[in-house]
Amino acid sequence: MLQDKNSLTDKEKEQVVNLIKEGKVVPKELLYRLARDDEDVFLFWNERSEEVTNAVLPFHSIEYIDEPREEISKTQQIGLFATDDRGRQLKGWTNKLIWGDNKLILSSLVNGPLKEEIEKEGGVKLIYIDPPFAVGADFSFDIKIDGDEVTKKPSIIEEIAYRDTWGRGISSYLAMMYERLKLMHDLLADDGSIYVHCDYRVNSYLRLILDDIWGKDNFRNEIIWCYSTMQTVKTKFANKHDTILIYQKSEKVIYNTIYETYPEDYVRRFRYEDEEGKFMIRSKTGQGDLTLEDEKRNPKETYRQYIKIGSLPKDWWEIDMINSNAIERLNFPTQKPEALLEQIIKASSNEGDLIADFFCGSGTTCAVAEKLGRRWICADLGRFAIHTTRKRMIDVQRELKRENKPYRAFEILNLGKYERKYFLGINTDLPEEEQSRQLEQKQGQYINLVLEGYKAKRVKGFKILQG
Repeated sequence: MLQDKNSLTDKEKEQVVNLIKEGKVVPKELLYRLARDDEDVFLFWNERSEEVTNAVLPFHSIEYIDEPREEISKTQQIGLFATDDRGRQLKGWTNKLIWGDNKLILSSLVNGPLKEEIEKEGGVKLIYIDPPFAVGADFSFDIKIDGDEVTKKPSIIEEIAYRDTWGRGISSYLAMMYERLKLMHDLLADDGSIYVHCDYRVNSYLRLILDDIWGKDNFRNEIIWCYSTMQTVKTKFANKHDTILIYQKSEKVIYNTIYETYPEDYVRRFRYEDEEGKFMIRSKTGQGDLTLEDEKRNPKETYRQYIKIGSLPKDWWEIDMINSNAIERLNFPTQKPEALLEQIIKASSNEGDLIADFFCGSGTTCAVAEKLGRRWICADLGRFAIHTTRKRMIDVQRELKRENKPYRAFEILNLGKYERKYFLGINTDLPEEEQSRQLEQKQGQYINLVLEGYKAKRVKGFKILQG
């Protein structure tokens, strides 16, 4: 019997086993041939793992913010049973700004008690993420405060995240993104979409792992976002665009056509004035001109309806970067223009839908979502990002209040604040025996929580060592 030349021989299989036993590197060519029957194309990088965390960590509420409502209560005397609907928190869902590692946040949303609340709201219909893609970035950047430039240094938790993300270069980045994208796929509603924002440094990598997770048939669009910035590089073509990759969960997907206004020079090709100065539209075929009477008889034969409605959207968008003097500018290094997020949110969600951003940065996604009447979950690891987003959303609440428009309160949650004093609190009014029983039970839950978070194994027989 002839052996497939691409299969491993018995001698090569023995070689692989011996190399593994000796702790040596197995040649990649042998590994590829070993897995050749699994898939036609297989993506491999150092640290790739199919395992996805399923840890469920409790969210701790840090702050509940309904700023305009609080201001009213301080300045007006409202009776105990009186109501004041001006700018009040809408009933139901409270928006969530979450501070912590988005891998654990996602895992806790997918597997924890909040999942039921999310599904009750119809599920997450849209996820937009703008993950870090500057390979080698160290989470440090310069910001201006009262005219002075200050370097914002990374916190300890951000330094740990930096090592996890870029410690071994692109393979670390892919391992980080792969697990998070798989969790996002689990969280997204069946009729939902994900928009992944990237640039030339990582777009080819992300396209491949998105194909791997979502399936290449669920790729929907590659949007090219073109923008204008001052040109400073003279040795190559200037980088003037980013890429946004769009994938859908299934064929049943939310999509609203956002018509684009025709440019004036295009409209002029079909518009003219007759000898009497009357506004005229040329025929669709361009073969001669139609009189106003002709147009009244056959309105569909003119370009007027198309010019009025606008053109169908294309897969390249011309939206400028935020002007240095713009009101929305927050001097946050990765801030994206609201016009960009407005186009995305309008196209792939409806009013009242729940959307999410797990690398929220300056909070553009939640700001636009709030203005467009969507509900939101936003998260970030950086303390400065959470602080910036919090302040921005308070301003949005106030703006909507002034315009007499509805808005939702939002709460700031923390994932990772697990000091014993926050976790092991008990009712001191109970009998001592009951207090001891509850304390012992909570102590066991606390230890299990920490061990699960680190994927550690519980051990017994030690006084201090738990796992």
